[in-house]
Amino acid sequence: MINQETVAAFNHRMVLNPNSIKKMTPAQADAVKVWGSNAENLMKNRDLAQFVHEYKFELCDQLADIKGHSADDNACRIAIGNQIAGMDGFIALLKKAVYYKNTVVSAQTGVADPIV
Repeated sequence: MINQETVAAFNHRMVLNPNSIKKMTPAQADAVKVWGSNAENLMKNRDLAQFVHEYKFELCDQLADIKGHSADDNACRIAIGNQIAGMDGFIALLKKAVYYKNTVVSAQTGVADPIV
């Protein structure tokens, strides 16, 4: 069963339209900056980066251990590939949050291009 914290997190997730960044209210812009700063802090966290890489290496080791070509082996390869893609998607989300933060800051300060 889904608990209330999960529902609240889903309802309060950051949903952005990059075309409307210049039209955001100050509160919305501040929320984007906080979201992006939190993502940037996670990306700069060496421990998180180490564990992400260790997890990906572990998945690659599991992939290398599959020697057969049966339907079960191929399904396992696909599942591991999906797990690796999920980690890449998580990192892409962090990068997107930092990009949006930089875009908001650039729009507020009048700088032409955001720093990525």
